[in-house]
Amino acid sequence: MRITSKGQVTIPIEIREKTGLLPHTEVKFEVVDGKAYIERKEGGTVKADAIAKMKGRATIKMTTDEIMRLTRG
Repeated sequence: MRITSKGQVTIPIEIREKTGLLPHTEVKFEVVDGKAYIERKEGGTVKADAIAKMKGRATIKMTTDEIMRLTRG
């Protein structure tokens, strides 16, 4: 395995499958005794991060039923 000129490396499919590292999963690196370790970041995905950022930010108080009626007609 080689590191590209941009510092990129491809994680083999077997490792991605065993660790659940899907496309767009946020990861973090840690260096311990000169060895690099990679692990999934808390939250783990761009989607989860986006939902976490939006949570509690609504300015209009509506029930779930009201929202469903509004969006479904």
